[in-house]
Amino acid sequence: MRRILIPVIAGIFFFAGFFAGVSKTVGSEDEYNYLKLFSDVLKIVKENYVEEPSIKNLVYGALNGMMSSLDPFSAFFPPEKYKEFMEETEGEFGGVGIEISMEKGRPIVVAPIEGTPAFKAGLRAGDVIVAVDGEDTFGKTLIEIVRKIRGKPGTKVTLTIMRKGEEKPKKVDIVRAIIKIESVKYTKYEDIGYIRVIQFQHYTSRDLKKAIRDLMGQGVEGFILDLRNNPGGLLSEAVKVSDLFLPEGTLVVYTKSRKGSEEKYYAKDSPVLPPNMPLIVLINGGSASASEIVTGALKDHGRAVIVGEKSFGKASVQNIIPLEDNSAIKLTVAYYYTPRGNLIHKKGIEPDVKVAMDEKKWEQLAETIRKMRIEGNGQKVILLPDLDLQLKKAIEVLKAKIEHKNAA
Repeated sequence: MRRILIPVIAGIFFFAGFFAGVSKTVGSEDEYNYLKLFSDVLKIVKENYVEEPSIKNLVYGALNGMMSSLDPFSAFFPPEKYKEFMEETEGEFGGVGIEISMEKGRPIVVAPIEGTPAFKAGLRAGDVIVAVDGEDTFGKTLIEIVRKIRGKPGTKVTLTIMRKGEEKPKKVDIVRAIIKIESVKYTKYEDIGYIRVIQFQHYTSRDLKKAIRDLMGQGVEGFILDLRNNPGGLLSEAVKVSDLFLPEGTLVVYTKSRKGSEEKYYAKDSPVLPPNMPLIVLINGGSASASEIVTGALKDHGRAVIVGEKSFGKASVQNIIPLEDNSAIKLTVAYYYTPRGNLIHKKGIEPDVKVAMDEKKWEQLAETIRKMRIEGNGQKVILLPDLDLQLKKAIEVLKAKIEHKNAA
């Protein structure tokens, strides 16, 4: 172990020494001072701590603190955690089915994914997780909290949540499961094609294309694309989904780094949905990331009317950067912008037609659907416009557009 650690220490002291030897500009003065401060503290701890410290742990701890000070999505992965992370992104894992972010030092639910244990347990977008299995979440990193919530399928985890409008936190017991998500669900409602995209994953665009063609074959006259409580997923699939509705060559989204470099993503094929076919997109506070990319593209190009509530506002790009010792960092390197140059991050997308759904309405809707499925509907898409006020308004707006189109 000492053979590995000595170069690390030497490298740190050399790094500080290197800055001592260069001519200091105004811009590098603070950088030099803070690097020297770091090396000084490391040396003091190494020489004076009551027990022999592990330099690796000290440096890893510093790197973890460095990354967590940036934003909720940047992180440091020690070698074993990096290996686990890569395995999880390629395979199945035991979890509850929620996307979370950080707000004011605590994890907040971006969205519960439909059909998962968290969804069935009644978690909502905006719920603040104040404890996991009785352990306070304040001050912990997003990665630490995610790892505590995940676990062996069939085991129980208790989340203590604080919900907006309620005075006291409440405990929710959830049994972990293997998270398998059917990303696209659809049905015909009267003369309307209704499609819900639950999460953007591999083959979402393929399955969505099949759904559109199937519904068009049934003679629908307009579409509702429901992205509510969709926490996002793959950027590539968000672009491909937008491609199904926009003309070839249309700008879908672009990213911009701190240094101003841009990467633009365009629709590559002819749209599957005819340009004159009316389209409504449903969003709410649980619509994030890839959902916002699609919504922003369709809104900016005037391809759809957006109905519901303001989206979550998560539009940052993270890169995984492996390091020499098989550890890695996940670093936010850019932000997404809509085709018109609107920054979504921390702002969200405002709908064209605003319709609010309070918690009581959501709970009533979820409970009614749950009971109907128990009574024999299984996983069939169930639409209840009388309870779902946002869906009701979307149907009204779509029917008006269909009538206008037919009259013309």
